[in-house]
Amino acid sequence: LSNLHLKEEKPKPDSNGAVVKMDDNAEKTEDEEKEDRAAQSLLNKLIRSNLVDTTNQVEVLQRDPTSPLYSVKSFEELRLKPQLLQGVYAMGFNRPSKIQENALPMMLAEPPQNLIAQSQSGTGKTAAFVLAMLSRVEPGNKYPQCLCLSPTYELALQTGKVIEQMGKFYPELKLAYAVRGNKLERGQKISEQIVIGTPGTVLDWCSKLKFIDPKKIKVFVLDEADVMIATQGHQDQSIRIQRMLPRDCQMLLFSATFEDSVWKFAQKVVPDPNIIKLKREEETLDTIKQYYVLCNNRDEKFQALCNIYGAITIAQAMIFCHTRKTAGWLAAELSKEGHQVALLSGEMMVEQRAAVIERFREGKEKVLVTTNVCARGIDVEQVSVVINFDLPVDKDGNPDNETYLHRIGRTGRFGKRGLAINMVDSKHSMNILNRIQEHFNKKINKLDTDDLDEIEKITN
Repeated sequence: LSNLHLKEEKPKPDSNGAVVKMDDNAEKTEDEEKEDRAAQSLLNKLIRSNLVDTTNQVEVLQRDPTSPLYSVKSFEELRLKPQLLQGVYAMGFNRPSKIQENALPMMLAEPPQNLIAQSQSGTGKTAAFVLAMLSRVEPGNKYPQCLCLSPTYELALQTGKVIEQMGKFYPELKLAYAVRGNKLERGQKISEQIVIGTPGTVLDWCSKLKFIDPKKIKVFVLDEADVMIATQGHQDQSIRIQRMLPRDCQMLLFSATFEDSVWKFAQKVVPDPNIIKLKREEETLDTIKQYYVLCNNRDEKFQALCNIYGAITIAQAMIFCHTRKTAGWLAAELSKEGHQVALLSGEMMVEQRAAVIERFREGKEKVLVTTNVCARGIDVEQVSVVINFDLPVDKDGNPDNETYLHRIGRTGRFGKRGLAINMVDSKHSMNILNRIQEHFNKKINKLDTDDLDEIEKITN
């Protein structure tokens, strides 16, 4: 698969695509939080070398409840073109993932069916919709037939890589990137059958510049819808593109989360859909021992951490801080004491973050100091200790129970025992901890840092 040659200037990431450097003391604005969503999504793609084996059950809501519900256990059952089956196996997929089992029969059905699907990064959803696009293309027709929207240039590029890998044995299929910086001559028509791009540029190519005839599009994919609609203008542009497409165009929308805003958007752009949702998995804290350490200030917290440190470095640990500034300070202080720590911080470029996580995964650093935003979605099997240097609170200063569960749920995975240690340094933080205990109805015991036998037992 070849693609349009991008001009010498590297396509500029969309305004929401770059990782913005910011002053440590600056409060995060709403836009930067949204920024993180795109960066987070890209990070997950970079660090997931294989599919995540999710235990989440999938719930399927069919638009026609009377039709039988098909799911497949092998790719052969899908009757794919041989060159596509070859591409699937070459990518290392041996059998369909949970989301693929249910989504692929719907996506490949005749007549085509629309789909709204919820799926986390690493569940094989990109490969699923790429397979659907490649299956619908008529290679003999030299014009765009499939259109895929991504929130940022970098995410479009990641999907493009999957298309190129899966279409490796299908040389007559071509791919074009509709992203800023890919300048074409006015009046030029595109001969590539698949176009992947960001909403603003795709809209220009369809309406103003007329590079694409939207009436000939058979499959329209909206990827990362939750990230997409968090970006100013993208929602409106996506709806405008959808309105130009033919009635029988197949619409496929994917999102990791389904907040109300995502649902409303999905219903506007995907008429009469099948829906695949993840059933919420009840995370359990039963295998995780929780403690708190009483301190009077930040320096005492640091001292207590150093006392615990010797006991925890046998295992791998994650230490969570509330701000980048604290995370930076703590990593520097621990390094001064001669400890080997890795720091994961928001001002790093996504590629740098991916490299840090890789080193931590490989055990090159035993301890990872990070903030909430950076740690979302990171799964490292061998983490057996989580330390909350700062307790998680929301923007109003109330306990953030979901984040607490999310943080300490990184340990005690895969049936192993885990350990969570919470640092308390004021009446206020003790109050927060008490409210967290009440919420989960789980007692958190006081830990005397002179008595670390319990920790060594768990981490050995």
